[in-house]
Amino acid sequence: MFDFDAIIIGAGIIGLSIAEKLSHRYSKILVIEKESGFGQHTSSRNSEVIHSGIYYPKDSLKAKLCIEGNKLLYSFLDTHRLPYRKSGKLVIATQISEKPLLKKLLAKGEANGVKGLKILSQDEVSRLEPSFKSNGALWVPSTGVMDTHSIMRKMESLAQHTGVDISYNTEVNDIKKLDRAYQITFVKDPTIVTSKIVINCGGLWSDKISAMVGITDYKLHWCKGEYFKTTRLKNVRHLVYPIPDPELMFLGIHTRTNLNGDLFFGPNANYVDDLDYSVNENSKTEFFNSIKRFLDIEMDDLSIDTSGIRPKLQEKGGKQRDFVIKNESDRGYKNFINLIGIESPGFTSCLSIANYVNTLIEE
Repeated sequence: MFDFDAIIIGAGIIGLSIAEKLSHRYSKILVIEKESGFGQHTSSRNSEVIHSGIYYPKDSLKAKLCIEGNKLLYSFLDTHRLPYRKSGKLVIATQISEKPLLKKLLAKGEANGVKGLKILSQDEVSRLEPSFKSNGALWVPSTGVMDTHSIMRKMESLAQHTGVDISYNTEVNDIKKLDRAYQITFVKDPTIVTSKIVINCGGLWSDKISAMVGITDYKLHWCKGEYFKTTRLKNVRHLVYPIPDPELMFLGIHTRTNLNGDLFFGPNANYVDDLDYSVNENSKTEFFNSIKRFLDIEMDDLSIDTSGIRPKLQEKGGKQRDFVIKNESDRGYKNFINLIGIESPGFTSCLSIANYVNTLIEE
């Protein structure tokens, strides 16, 4: 007998969603989290956008799981009466030369199965968002904004209600493969636990967790994004994005509104080596120069907000990379399931990722 049927490392939105899903299949599940509460890194430090799936290569995990996850997430929010706003998004051409890129983005989104996409003229954009300057835009109706904390709190509650144990302030020290299971030890805790299934949802540290069991060929790169905010504008009803970076290192400094209608800008993107969530005041110039292409704003209108760090498989200057969601049985690690490089659109995809992981488990 083993202590648990499944151990999930990491209590971000992905770990919590997988725990809740598997709790309907297994009776003994443990979630391990080194922080004092859920989702204290990537899951809570993001734009809180419900993504549509327009940006990702056809048939990639990011595309398939985002589109499925978008529908599942809206249904989850409705079922549990959690706050959100399905505002829709405008991807604007800030220059005439960018207008052909809108058509390419439209074609990519339609190939992925995103519904309701439409190219809008400059006048149509102005009617929707009078304050913004554009040369036309792609209208994306399935995009929205959410309250990530309320979703994680509900997912934690649902998982615990179905018998999932969650151990906070518990950091994994080592993982050892046994004949038919895995043995896990902890930092500053003499407890030793065993489980038939281990699911690595370690976020920023998922490559290090994978290396503990002996799989060492995943390498994450931390990419930091900062946010600024303004109190000058309050009536922006839609999300407004520029044309994205061709390699999707990031989607460009865009607007986001929270459920109170406050207006934020970001993120930018800079690769970093250290876990530091401070925001550099000097980044304000970069933000101002980017924002003024589509919105008349003064430097003094911007103030520091927050930042987040994404776990990217894509190195600086490299090609975009898909999610890694894989049962490592072909390497001799049956039911050690790695989730590595789960950045955007990870939160939108949380429920579809949980469903997908459930299909990967080998009995």
